[in-house]
Amino acid sequence: MKRIYSSSLFRTLSIFLLVFFVFKYQGFSQEKVSKIDQLIQAYHDYGQFSGTVLVAEGGKVIYKKGFGWANMEWNILNKPDTKFRLGSLTKQFTSMLILQLVKQGKIDLQGKLSDYLPYYRKDTGGKVTVHHLLTHISGIPSYTNLPNFFEEISRDPYPVEEFIKKFCSGNFEFEPGSKYKYNNSGYFLLGAIIEEVIGKPYEEVLKERILDFLGMNNTGYDHHGTIIKNRATGYSKTFDGYENSPYLDMSLPYAAGSLYSTVEDLYVWDQALYTEKLLSKNLKELLFKPNIGNYGYGWVIKQKSLPDSKEKVKSISHGGGIHGFSTWIERIVDDKHLIVLLNNTPGASLSTMSNAIIRILYDKPYDPPKRSIVEVIYKTLTEKDVEAAIKQYKELKKEHLKDYDFRAAELNRLGYYLLYQKKKVKEAIEIFKFNVEVYPESSNGYDSLAEAYMVNGDKKLAIKNYAKSLELNPNNTNAIEKLNKLIKEK
Repeated sequence: MKRIYSSSLFRTLSIFLLVFFVFKYQGFSQEKVSKIDQLIQAYHDYGQFSGTVLVAEGGKVIYKKGFGWANMEWNILNKPDTKFRLGSLTKQFTSMLILQLVKQGKIDLQGKLSDYLPYYRKDTGGKVTVHHLLTHISGIPSYTNLPNFFEEISRDPYPVEEFIKKFCSGNFEFEPGSKYKYNNSGYFLLGAIIEEVIGKPYEEVLKERILDFLGMNNTGYDHHGTIIKNRATGYSKTFDGYENSPYLDMSLPYAAGSLYSTVEDLYVWDQALYTEKLLSKNLKELLFKPNIGNYGYGWVIKQKSLPDSKEKVKSISHGGGIHGFSTWIERIVDDKHLIVLLNNTPGASLSTMSNAIIRILYDKPYDPPKRSIVEVIYKTLTEKDVEAAIKQYKELKKEHLKDYDFRAAELNRLGYYLLYQKKKVKEAIEIFKFNVEVYPESSNGYDSLAEAYMVNGDKKLAIKNYAKSLELNPNNTNAIEKLNKLIKEK
């Protein structure tokens, strides 16, 4: 009898403990879900986020929700199956295709660019390797940095070879392999290499080797003319409201940024990366091996510190930005956590939002969002004048420091918005002057003030402020370039 009693007691105790821990864990999870929801809702309420969010903890989805409008004209809400343009999240798919071809022996990571693209100029193409292109250390100028790219080039379609010859074949900015500089030309060239090696368009190769294979049915190469069900419209937010984002021909982002997807499909992608479905373990490790600038192959790899702790977590992430959209994916691989943020009204820093979610997952303190101070004072500026706006800024900073975002970047943003409105150049100058008064150590602040003076035709003050910017930051290449130009024109 004693033995039976002990066994029954043990089973009862085991069941009790199991139920206790299940409820306790669910309680913790629900608390985290509630905090995540409150966080994202606050960002949305402050007009800084409109899109979809997915959070997985330990590989399991605990939060998935849409906020705001997928289409403002028709009042269509964002949902978890809404499709967003990904921008540079595309690069991680391109790097996966490259390594699959490395596995097949069709591409050598140390192979030269001109070996794969016979039409590429030999003097530079013979020095750049596939590895250089994957890690942004090629030295080839990025076509999106061309001064006239978005205004004059981005609306027109180009065949791949013609675009490369015209816009991705500039002289080196630095010796290949010597430094890191984020570069869209490199991934455009990788897409062309994939096409040359396989003999099929990049879009088809991607679909066959990754998307169809994983069942990512809501992901693809975006074409403006194609009817794509549940595709979000991209918007630009101004101080006067929202407007449709400028047109961009999607042949130009190409293998560097032309995909669309959903948070749900990106969860499928994340889960596949823990397996060897797409790539063997040894080659997959190259994706996540940090090189110069902590950049792997299509991913940024960092060790993140957690507040109130000596603990660090390994973060594998990437952001994307394309007309009307901003995107973010972050994987905390040791614990299989995932954060995906897709936004069709760019506003808040998605990396900042992701950091807060990570802290919630680890039960650490996090910073809630703050309202934009310049959106408040802009209204005062338009209804009264710039002096009243500056006065309001000072009063709110004194009384509500924790409630508003008072960073120098905010005043800078307002200054540029005014500067681009031809009739408000003088107001822009006053805002930039106030910015350097509040933040006298900001090199960027003086750079912006100098630009405003230059637009206003005051070369003397433009030179003075570019020189001050350069004094604070000797590596400000923009200030060096503008100073040289202004001095020559004197």
